[in-house]
Amino acid sequence: MPTVVLLATVLGCNAAKRPNILFIAVDDLRPELGCYGSEIAITPNIDKLAADGLLFNRAYCQEPICGPSRASLMCGARPDTIGVVENHAHFRELNPNIVTLSQHFIANGYEAAEVGKIFHSAKFADQEFSWSREPAKTNLPKPVTYALPENRAIVAANQKRLAAKYGAENIKGTGIVQGPAYECADVPDTTYRDGRNAQIAIDTIKEMLQNQDKPFFMGMGFYKPHLSFIAPKKYWDLYEREKIPLSNQPDAPMHGSAMGLHPSFEMRVRHGVPKDGKPFSPEQSRTYKHAYLACVSYIDAQIGMVIEALEEAGARDNTVIILWGDHGWHLGDMGIWGKATNYEIATRVPLMIWTPDMPKGSRGKTTEALVELVDMYPTLCELAGLEKPGHLEGTSFAPLLKNPSGKWKKAAFTQFPNPALREWAANPLSPFMRETFFGPLILEIENKIKQQQGGKWDRDLFENHLMGYAMRTERYRFIAWKDTQHPDAEPLFVELYDHKTDPTETKNVAEQQPELVADLLIQLSTGWKGALPNGAEAK
Repeated sequence: MPTVVLLATVLGCNAAKRPNILFIAVDDLRPELGCYGSEIAITPNIDKLAADGLLFNRAYCQEPICGPSRASLMCGARPDTIGVVENHAHFRELNPNIVTLSQHFIANGYEAAEVGKIFHSAKFADQEFSWSREPAKTNLPKPVTYALPENRAIVAANQKRLAAKYGAENIKGTGIVQGPAYECADVPDTTYRDGRNAQIAIDTIKEMLQNQDKPFFMGMGFYKPHLSFIAPKKYWDLYEREKIPLSNQPDAPMHGSAMGLHPSFEMRVRHGVPKDGKPFSPEQSRTYKHAYLACVSYIDAQIGMVIEALEEAGARDNTVIILWGDHGWHLGDMGIWGKATNYEIATRVPLMIWTPDMPKGSRGKTTEALVELVDMYPTLCELAGLEKPGHLEGTSFAPLLKNPSGKWKKAAFTQFPNPALREWAANPLSPFMRETFFGPLILEIENKIKQQQGGKWDRDLFENHLMGYAMRTERYRFIAWKDTQHPDAEPLFVELYDHKTDPTETKNVAEQQPELVADLLIQLSTGWKGALPNGAEAK
């Protein structure tokens, strides 16, 4: 019997009754969860899923920003391969014939629906190819961004002010029109879109289950805890504010790259957040972290309701549930707030999977294997007994469901262009950003880069062609900052962090380890194919 079919049969997913797939995405969710050891996060539903499934402790995204991360994992290929390294790039325009994960399941007899955020936004939802039906209709009122009138008034005033200066069409989609960074309003869950979408997802699952001839692929994408941090008051009330710990690493890595960190542009553009480069006060930081945690608990509750509805419908026993975050997030770590860096805190993501017939010895286990989000596509194909498309650049981690402690990849790979001189969408800094908020701050950042890089400084190079390529091995995080115009040239700068002695990456030790740096550069050049598990194929 072929390996794929054998493994699928072992896991109760044979071709005669292919499993449903519940594909749960959570935006901007770092592993700040009880099941990952968080001492503060209240996430009982996600913890329950992990306690009966397999949790991946070292899972990494391919780029720590929404658009490229999601395009990569849904296409099963890496950012450079599909040409999507910033939020404004459209994977389908660049790769007209690529077959996405859900599209492949549709081609193999599945019904597929998306509720919420799976791809980056509605513009990139790929409705024509990646989804076979619309979500269920609902009578629930339309959701609001802000429930409090005073916050809606702030947004309207900012919109009017900036439109008068630049023109309404010119500022559309730039991200410079923002309200407050958080909201705590005593409203029902369905007031905001994630609560409303959870109910729509439940109704959609019920509708799809009525079609007994087709299994379903349900993409359930939650927007929070993405900024702005908005959640109903009852989730704020779960936490004792004064007991919320702040980051114990407020400083940038010693001897780190001057372009490795950004000045929290995504947070600072919010109304009421300081626009200069000064650190936030402890009071501000605690408020922002409280808000983030409230959003995490809000989403946890919605996930619990969706899984409960699946159980009540009698469908869980034939459904694979996989839950993932698209990238990590700095909550004051290294002195910044946001995603979009090549460090561990922004690239490590929560990932867990539950299958109906996982071996008992694997349930509730945590694997330390290095895995990547791009691996989900081949994994789900294998679990469903589907042939894997030839373009995939990930490795199925289905074998880890049987042997969580087995030897696995030698490295995981992430990339991000110059965070210091890019907006949070990974595009070069726009005139709007320079003129409206951050002109002096950007000049300050440029001067730091010039001081470190000396004669290597060139504005066009550093804004438009600099890419940080990060590699996470068993022991090290290695980052090479390269000119993409000359990919074979020596890096402009390298960073090396030893996780055995420095797990929070406080000190770049590249200068002290030249021989190791040379070896890691060679390993980085072999790429993901050179890091495959022994005996594994490229997909």
